[in-house]
Amino acid sequence: MSDIQVNRGETKLGVFSEEEIKEGLRSGRFLATDIGWREGMPNWVPLSQFPGVALAELAAGPGTAVVVDGLPWERRQALGFFPAFFETLKLVLLNPTAAFASMRKEGGLTDPLLYAMIGGSLGAIVGAVWQLLFSSIGGMGERNPVFAMMGSGMSAVIWVVLAPLFVVIGLFVCAGIFHLCLMLVGGANRPFETTFRVVSYSIGSTNPLCIIPICGGAVAFIWNIVLECIGLAKAHDTTTGKAVIAVLLPVIVCCGIFFLCWGLLIGILMHAGQ
Repeated sequence: MSDIQVNRGETKLGVFSEEEIKEGLRSGRFLATDIGWREGMPNWVPLSQFPGVALAELAAGPGTAVVVDGLPWERRQALGFFPAFFETLKLVLLNPTAAFASMRKEGGLTDPLLYAMIGGSLGAIVGAVWQLLFSSIGGMGERNPVFAMMGSGMSAVIWVVLAPLFVVIGLFVCAGIFHLCLMLVGGANRPFETTFRVVSYSIGSTNPLCIIPICGGAVAFIWNIVLECIGLAKAHDTTTGKAVIAVLLPVIVCCGIFFLCWGLLIGILMHAGQ
């Protein structure tokens, strides 16, 4: 039987035998979400579903099954801290369906919280630096209220110091709102922890996009919404429609309240001017 070609996203890892892949899955060299193909197969499939490399066959010893699942970050003890972080970042950004399908649905808040604090703080800090730099160029701070707010060095320092705290608060608030909305639409098939994990890995992976000048923040915001929709649908085993409603409902409600208040304000001003 022919050897197996293995890819991780768009990266070609090489061609290996079944035994090499099994050993690589045990050691963490390969991920369950890596995809494989051999001659005669119509499609690429994840290694966790590859014929002849089923997870049930992987054993550290007689009768000892090895559970090969979870994102690379959740197995960083075997992969190493930085490789696990960047592999997770790449997987979530480029292949979110496979990423959230392999994500552990439970297991504590520590792993996703730490990942989100690293990625989220990185994006927030670099974004603040960009804003500080742009605010000093040609009066950009006067034309853009965000740049103006970050126009002083002291403001930037405070933001850098408090960025991890803001990320943590944002994680719990967003996860809480999304989980409540999922419950309202009947899509919350798992506990709050699962929602928190999706939000954490989404924010931790998209916030680093803020390192892109000018448009990075907008790209991160839009792609984060997409990832949260995909992640909630996969992690909660619910429909994409319910996941989309859960993510967009808070935005729709906030916009509705804003326009209502704006309309009331205009009505009051017009009435006062008569």
